[in-house]
Amino acid sequence: MIRFGRAICGDLAQAERREWWLSNGLGGYAAGTIAGSLTRRYHGLLIASPRGALDRQLLLAKAEATLSVDGRAYPLGCNHWQSGDIQPRGHVHIESFRLDGLLPVWVYAIAGARIEQRIFMEQGEHATWLIFRRLGGQDARPLRLDLRLLIDQRDHHGQTASGSITPEVRTRDERTIRVDYDESTRLHLQFDSGELETEYTWVENFLLPVERGRGLADWDNHLAIGHAHLTLDDNDWHGLRAGLSALPETDPTAALKRERSHASISPATADGPAPAWIDALIANAGRFLFDRRRKNHSRDTSIIAGYPWFGDWGRDTMIALPGLTLATGNRRLARKILVSWAGYVDQGMIPNRFPETGGEEIRPEYNSVDASLWFILAWHAWLRAGGKCKHLRQVFPVLEAIVEAYRRGTRYRIHLDEHHGLLHIGDADTQLTWMDARVNGRAVTPRSGKPVEINALWFNALRAMHLFSERLGQDGGAYANLAERARLGFARYRRSAGGLYDVLDAPDGNDASIRPNQLFALSLPYPLLDDKTAKRVLRELREHLLTSYGLRSLSPRDSAYRGRYQGNIAERDGAYHNGPVWGWLLGHYAIAHWRLHGDKASALALLEAMRDHLFDAGLGSISEIFDGDAPHAPCGAPMQAWSVATVLEAWRTIRHDHAP
Repeated sequence: MIRFGRAICGDLAQAERREWWLSNGLGGYAAGTIAGSLTRRYHGLLIASPRGALDRQLLLAKAEATLSVDGRAYPLGCNHWQSGDIQPRGHVHIESFRLDGLLPVWVYAIAGARIEQRIFMEQGEHATWLIFRRLGGQDARPLRLDLRLLIDQRDHHGQTASGSITPEVRTRDERTIRVDYDESTRLHLQFDSGELETEYTWVENFLLPVERGRGLADWDNHLAIGHAHLTLDDNDWHGLRAGLSALPETDPTAALKRERSHASISPATADGPAPAWIDALIANAGRFLFDRRRKNHSRDTSIIAGYPWFGDWGRDTMIALPGLTLATGNRRLARKILVSWAGYVDQGMIPNRFPETGGEEIRPEYNSVDASLWFILAWHAWLRAGGKCKHLRQVFPVLEAIVEAYRRGTRYRIHLDEHHGLLHIGDADTQLTWMDARVNGRAVTPRSGKPVEINALWFNALRAMHLFSERLGQDGGAYANLAERARLGFARYRRSAGGLYDVLDAPDGNDASIRPNQLFALSLPYPLLDDKTAKRVLRELREHLLTSYGLRSLSPRDSAYRGRYQGNIAERDGAYHNGPVWGWLLGHYAIAHWRLHGDKASALALLEAMRDHLFDAGLGSISEIFDGDAPHAPCGAPMQAWSVATVLEAWRTIRHDHAP
């Protein structure tokens, strides 16, 4: 489905704008640009976790390829340098690039010769393959391929100073190099054929243009440890496997077959055939699933919120779970994820995030008011998708504890206002909702008081608990009473003109900022608004916030609006929820539109722009955010779980008339 020719591949700006991403199901990944250049600190052939589930380190940065035809050398790669030079410019030799499922595939055409390159990761292993084969059977000229190996050992968020690592590099046999970083971390570089030549040279002053654009350190250095000299004298696959463990034999053809077999078992939608672009998103959904080491060194399945810099965040996991699992027909996996998170409920709250270093001695962070409410709604989605009451019964006491903790009061002054039946949260220095950016230690959009989406979630969680009680044969009257009080109190959000207040009872009074949070009064399983008010809310969202790729986080008519997500960290964080378009909101808007107007075709059409976006930024995936101003350039993380998931969930919900 996703394919580009010379017009894109040979244009450096276009080729670098488009990135391929692979994951291994363990939190590790590999990534780069079509051009083969490193434009982010997160680009590399092997980013793995030697010590913890998300203790991710760049270990193999590049394998610089040079093809020799008739005695002339043609570099295939591309590099930016601090001097401003761009050398080599091997991207001009790319005849085509495509995704074969999720696997990136290049075809190079040089001096009448054509070769194919593929990259893939082994699932369940920290290992990446880089393989080549010649194409066409009539050309008998010998083709020599040289791979220069550039390694590293750094946190994937950082840079490497020249000379800062001193690994021991040794040739184990004629086709294996072992890199010993320390007693716990070894990198094995194995080849199926060819000859090895060692070196130990620092390659300095790489320029990372994307990091420069983000106002971050824009340099890096890598250690060249050797060359592999391969001969492509047949049509078989030849190349490199880089992994934390070694294989007894290196067989690229067999490895590729295993990877294709794994990719072929991606689940179909729960409701039959889907358009090609939806199938592509379904395949992409699996990239966000991974096994994380939890308590007692056991492993639980969780969801990476986004690549490259996110881990598994509670809020993101619960919002994304229905789309990534239930919409793809994997109810058992959904329950497995939910049960694992249930084990971390503390004072009625699930973690907002886990530190990336992993170990069980590290305490998770609980600074999220909505994650636990989304958690209850994820169980509701699971039950509506056919989940069994016997499994619900096991977790029901945990869900009851969440509601009771919120009612009585828990961390960050989260408590029920008994007078109005609504939740009140936080203070001016906390950021507990999804609008959680901070600048210089202070919340940019603190939203303390009674945020509109929090109380839409509260009402829905209570209705869900009432349903759970009935299904389990218990008296759910208390939950029904709390829900009714919340419904009556929610009437306070209605503004005399327009939609709903964003926050009630904030330190400076009611906040009438036009933000997308009022959408959840329409899109969640149990809407809160009468038809007239709902249409008024949807009209306000459409006129102020709706774009092709989602909803702006603030109206352009607001003086705080920022239409471009750019600049240094403080500037970007200040803009984060004050203008940029958030892709995960598009699915919710489409559901609200469908509910209100009953027009399935127009609701599904709202999702169509994402089909075109799959050819941009993180190929085959959906970005985290987009500029608020047209043409709404993608920015933020190029692959975001809830952006993918909510489109899938909305498509399934609308296409098949399912209650969300």
